[in-house]
This record gives sequence, structure tokens and C-alpha cells, in this order.
Amino acid sequence: MDFDQLETFLQVARHASFSRAAEKRFRTQPAISSQIRALEEEVGAKLFDRSGGRVSLTTAGKGFQKYVAETLDARKAMLTSIAEMERVPRGELIVGANEGTCLHILPEVFADFKKQYPDVSVNIKRADYAAILESVIDNSVDFGVISLPVTDNRLTVVLIHQDRLVIIAPPQHPLGKLKSAAIAEAAQYPLVLPKAGHTRDALEELFHERRLKLNYTMELDSSELLKRFVAAGVGVGFISRSNVEEDVRAGVLAAIPIADAQVRRDLALVFRKDKALSRAALAFIDIAVKQKSTDTLAASLK
Repeated sequence: MDFDQLETFLQVARHASFSRAAEKRFRTQPAISSQIRALEEEVGAKLFDRSGGRVSLTTAGKGFQKYVAETLDARKAMLTSIAEMERVPRGELIVGANEGTCLHILPEVFADFKKQYPDVSVNIKRADYAAILESVIDNSVDFGVISLPVTDNRLTVVLIHQDRLVIIAPPQHPLGKLKSAAIAEAAQYPLVLPKAGHTRDALEELFHERRLKLNYTMELDSSELLKRFVAAGVGVGFISRSNVEEDVRAGVLAAIPIADAQVRRDLALVFRKDKALSRAALAFIDIAVKQKSTDTLAASLK
């Protein structure tokens, strides 16, 4: 029995699926099945019931899960404690974030962090809002960076970026020539919208309040694709201002402030309240918060 097998067992138990555990562990499903069989042989009991096409923990499996979770938590605490004795952040940080955040918000934070702590490996797990929250809860990432609000009381929430929604259109578009535009003005044109997420929810609520129809011509699950289709003249869109600043400077898109509404798209660093944070993790939080303060000051000087 080794720690790798125990990690595999927990993934199967959490997801009630050998195939999902294989995805999470970057293994083949037969490899996952082999690890579970080896564990069952060693403990002398069936850990999972695979009947009826479903995977569930047996009574022995539920008891085993408790000890496995405690063992892995103790191992992580031990490794963290030993590393802390050196008083220098090191090890690995895994951060979950969506596409726009990875491209437009995190690079400066990561660059600053790596300059100060070159011995810490930083990895990004790109995912959507729901998958990021799941990864934070199941401890497969150290932090998630997601849009506010966050209502899960199991999580600590630290604001790291303040933003707002703007209308985007090609510079030559009638809206692109305005200093600001009302929601009703944008509603007159075909819309390119995110398929789901906080931005889509906020827009649907806003249009409903104004008794306006969401006349969308395209729905996309990528903020970068959304910008490209808007730039091509397919329609107008809505996006966080920070996600379009480079495109505005390049003359590809115009960002038009919303005249009669303010839709916040603030970002927060989230992690489990019961998580024992390493020195590297604490340093990352500190740098992310300082970066927010710098960005806010820069924005006020524009």
C-alpha cells in the first residue's frame, strides 16, 4: 500500500466513478482499476460495489475512506511542517482559473511571485467556475480564482481584482464611436454572449429588469472567441474591462462603458477554510492582494 494508491482510492470515492478518477489522476481506467484491486487484496475486503453499472463505497470502503483521508492529511501536514523549518517558501502551488483570468489577470501576479520565490513551482489548472469550485473543495488545487459572489461557507474568500462589465464592438460600429451607451442601445444589435456563467446570469437579470430581449446571434464558451467574433462584426458583446484592454490598445475593439448600469466582475482568491496554508501559499495571497492594490491605483490615475 502506498500514497499513490490511497490518492486513487479517494478520487474514485469522491467521484463514484473509475473513469472520472482516471481523468483526475491522468491515468488510464485499467490502471485505476488495478490499483483498487491491489488495495482490496491488501486490506482483505471489497472497498467498492460495482453492481448495477454504478460505483459506490461498501461498508468497509466507508470505514477505509476515513482512515485514508486522515493519513493523507497527516502526510501533507508533515511535509508542510518540514518545509516550514527552512523558513523559505518552496514546493508547488496549483491554481484553478478560467481562460480570461489566466490570460489577463494572473500573468503579472505569477511573474511577481516567481521573481521573489523561484523555488516554488506554480501550475495553472484552467477550468470553468463550477469545476474550479469542485477542485478547491476536493483539494486538487490550492486556490481558485473566480468571480464574486461566492456563497459557499466552506471557503475563505480574498478579493484580488476589481473589475466591471463593458460593451464591446468593432471601432467602426455605431456603438464603438460612443463614450458610453445604455443597455437599451446595445439591445438594438445582435449580441454575442457567453454560453453560461456569472456574466451571462448578470446580463439575463439586467435585461429582464429593463424588459429588454436578449437578441443573441451566437453563444460561446470562450471569452477569447467572443472577442474575435465581435471584432469580425458578428455582433456586440459584454466582457470584463481588463479582458479587453490589449484589444482596445491595438485598435481591434472598442470598450464602451455602460451608461445606466454598473455590473461588477470582481475576482477573488478562494480556498478551503480548513486548509493548512504553507508559507508559499501565504506569500502568493500577499502578492495577489498587493497586485490588486497596484492595479486599483493605476486605474485611478488613468
